[in-house]
Amino acid sequence: MDVLASRLILRPRDWDRAVRFYRDVLGLAIAREFPGGTVFFLGQGLLEVSGSGGPGPSPDQVLWIQVRDVRAEFEQLREHGVTVLAEPARQPWGLDEAWIADPDGMRIVLVEIPSDHPLRVDVRNL
Repeated sequence: MDVLASRLILRPRDWDRAVRFYRDVLGLAIAREFPGGTVFFLGQGLLEVSGSGGPGPSPDQVLWIQVRDVRAEFEQLREHGVTVLAEPARQPWGLDEAWIADPDGMRIVLVEIPSDHPLRVDVRNL
């Protein structure tokens, strides 16, 4: 498979509410808009919010977002009234994580990779 591009597509119960959350609360920049859909930049990927969905996301689905400072981002989101699922904490695998949810209950994990974590090791010099 020769993958040229990819994106995660969310089908929210309330499209306007979801777009406001991802645009105004999370502060994601818009990559493009079309009738009934908005595509956001999401780091090296894209997040499309389009159409309408049913009862909400599966608990097996999680949106993983790496940030520079998980505590600062988390506090800002808490001030916006975002649903908090878990406070920032160092996990046994060494990442700092905080968990929130979007208006439809999509679980979002905010991740900070500490400077001493193996993911930050420059393997070119090993």
